[in-house]
Amino acid sequence: MQIPHRLHIVGIGGAGMSAIARVLRDRGHAVSGSDRVEGPMVRALRAEGIPVAVGHRAENVAGAELVLASSAVPEANVELAAAREAGIPVMRRPDFFPLLTAGYDLIAVAGAHGKTTVTGMIALILDEAGLDPGFIVGGVPLDLGTNGRAGTGRYFVIEADEYRHTFLALKPKIAVVTNIEFDHPDVFPGLRFVRLAFGDFVDGIVEGGTLVACNDDAVAHAVAASFHANGGRLVLYGLEEGRGVHWRAESIAPNAEGGVSFLALRGGEVLGKVRLRLPGRHNALNALAALAVAALVGVPFEQAAETLGHFVGTGRRFEVLGEAAGVTVIDDYAHHPTQIRAVLEAAAGRYACRRLIVVWQPHTFSRIRALWDDFLTAFEGADEVIVLPVYAAREVDDGTLDQRTIAEALEHPRVRAVGSLEEAADELAEVVQAGDVVLLLGAGNEYEVGHRLLQALEVRA
Repeated sequence: MQIPHRLHIVGIGGAGMSAIARVLRDRGHAVSGSDRVEGPMVRALRAEGIPVAVGHRAENVAGAELVLASSAVPEANVELAAAREAGIPVMRRPDFFPLLTAGYDLIAVAGAHGKTTVTGMIALILDEAGLDPGFIVGGVPLDLGTNGRAGTGRYFVIEADEYRHTFLALKPKIAVVTNIEFDHPDVFPGLRFVRLAFGDFVDGIVEGGTLVACNDDAVAHAVAASFHANGGRLVLYGLEEGRGVHWRAESIAPNAEGGVSFLALRGGEVLGKVRLRLPGRHNALNALAALAVAALVGVPFEQAAETLGHFVGTGRRFEVLGEAAGVTVIDDYAHHPTQIRAVLEAAAGRYACRRLIVVWQPHTFSRIRALWDDFLTAFEGADEVIVLPVYAAREVDDGTLDQRTIAEALEHPRVRAVGSLEEAADELAEVVQAGDVVLLLGAGNEYEVGHRLLQALEVRA
């Protein structure tokens, strides 16, 4: 099957579907879409000439030759029903990936954490090396200005999402596994099932392909060892020394750019210093993964390291929203305990001796319940914590878990719950002082608190 000329995307405002829309648009397809709400991504797509309807209606699919639906869109959606009734084929994202990536050497980046940053790093390295890759990223790499592009080169770089086993549709030439942890309890009953899914993902690497995996992560190491035992080509990276580790980082330290610098080693040989603008040891690991992939596709270390030196990150990953009245406001997509700890460690490294105030929007009731004990101790690096109402996303609130219950259980001396985004912004505007750093953590719309706060502080200044 070939991709038809006219496509309609249901749920186009999400990170993955908006990127697909941009790739298709670049290839000359006529693309339209719809979404439940008019968010920033919907407005951005419209500004780029892609028509997007707000609200789902049967007439939105008129004229489409194929309807593509996000994983979050239920089967009973009115547009999907209208398409089927009209005889228009309906596809989900996993089924569409083989069509979208056909003919490319696919580089797929998977992992519980870090995959958006690593995908953005790789895409930028290949782009600046003149390889003009296609790419789909789960956030907007600020250096590239878009989360999706068709490209004209042989490589297509894609963020590989484990949710609902979406990444099993990919057949990569190079696969990256950054780490493997229990998440998405609405899909995976436990860590064993997550590990099995990642095992199936790396089994999909094409013959002669390569797995790049983090040796420091025990579960990723186990999956990599199994893959290698079955004859697969393996490249390991990490911060810790170990047998068979190809890429390592030593002497990690904060730098003047607010990020970290480190010495990169390959096979025990020191290749040189890498200076990142991104803070945290976890970003040194992310950079190692990108350097390993760059070497596999023939980009020299010096060139890749230079690109990483000015990589400023992706939207919603330690993104500085602004500064006003001496207060710095940062948004980060961290919604898992491991991510929260990493962001707090990175913030402490960049903003030493400054007060860190966290505004946390818990994401999905199932995740909070499944990782309850881990969340309770995740905020030790914060000076204060404000808990927002739970962002339900695809779930239904049964009334048994709210922000006040969560705040009361957190093991932190200075934590409080608020009833709304507006309340959080108003309260912060009254108490923050010059020198404070406000960290907005979550995968929902907590960033709106930051924008409201900055507006209030600008008036005060």
